[in-house]
Amino acid sequence: MGETTNDSDRGISRRALFIGGAAAAVGTAVLARDELARLWWRTPGVEKPRKEGEVDFGGAHWVAASSANWRRADRPDDFGIDRVIIHVTQGSFKSAVKVFQDPGHGAAAHYIVGKDGRITQMIRELDVAFHAGNREFNERSVGIEHEGFVDRPQDFTDAMYEASARLTARICARYDISIDREHIIGHVEVPGTDHTDPGPHWDWGRYIPLVRAAAKRDAERTADPSTSPSGGATAASKSTPAAERDA
Repeated sequence: MGETTNDSDRGISRRALFIGGAAAAVGTAVLARDELARLWWRTPGVEKPRKEGEVDFGGAHWVAASSANWRRADRPDDFGIDRVIIHVTQGSFKSAVKVFQDPGHGAAAHYIVGKDGRITQMIRELDVAFHAGNREFNERSVGIEHEGFVDRPQDFTDAMYEASARLTARICARYDISIDREHIIGHVEVPGTDHTDPGPHWDWGRYIPLVRAAAKRDAERTADPSTSPSGGATAASKSTPAAERDA
């Protein structure tokens, strides 16, 4: 599961907060240009329009994470996205949703995938979720939690693998991410982390081909729009049965 982060990842850095004063004191030549670029959306009238309850994956159900567990951004314009990071909750689906809603937890992922294949989105892909324990990787990735425990292979069900693969395929297509183990990684592979998920029982040899197969199906649907379900941001529906979501 995503881990608690330090103050530098709970929001805009102290340096960024004092950019205005620094500009007056030392001039723009010494300012970090990337910090300024990433703050552009704070200018009145510039921020992209958003709708309450909107999701980025058509099969997802929206439940908002606490705003203390993520940072508002405008990805991929301010931070390029080139990774998907796979997590395991070390608990139930319900408990993961609950802790991501807790402002004291200090961490949350964009999505949670259940054993039954249901998908809940808690943070927009536009925004930076505190899930990887590494600021750079948080800024460049989408985090997906999976219900279960790393030492229980039975928790990683067919429905979970298939739903997660469809989700990851859509994310990879949206940001032109290569479907391989360099770009789809486990939490354990994030530099500096002390987490071990998704653990030895997560079947990468099965998962990556499933993602590729889902991507191929999506490409075929794109070629025939009459059979293509919506793959962009949509209003979340609380009443859509799991079997019908993103079919």
